Amino acid sequence: MSYEVIWIILCGFCLIAEIFTVSFLLFFPGIAAFIAFLLALFNCSLTVQIIAFIACTILMIIFIRPLVCKVFKSKDVATNSNALIGKTGVVLKEINKDLSPGQVKITGEIWSAISSEGKVILKDSLVTVVGISGVKLLVEEKNEEV
Repeated sequence: MSYEVIWIILCGFCLIAEIFTVSFLLFFPGIAAFIAFLLALFNCSLTVQIIAFIACTILMIIFIRPLVCKVFKSKDVATNSNALIGKTGVVLKEINKDLSPGQVKITGEIWSAISSEGKVILKDSLVTVVGISGVKLLVEEKNEEV
């Protein structure tokens, strides 16, 4: 098997594997393998091909990968319970630090809630979510009533 075939197989393998990983770690060795393939077509020695492959891979990972990752970086979106922090809700069941946790309705969902300040918060009061403790929301009372 000639070196050209080996380099083009390696190139194809890296680029196809990159499709499934999307990490930009296999993309650059795939490009470097293609460069080595071109060198093999021009009858360069195997040593030159290997050095070019290694050098191109390292240089592209060091200098180009951060730029590519920055361009294709997806914006992180808060999901699940973390998305509730800062939201306002209505107390459905009184929140009392001495008794069981209260209940709050936020974005159409009912959550168990405790006061972050240890205060009693009456039913129908507006609250703001300031954090999460286990499966309970930590809330603070707003000054307005529903």
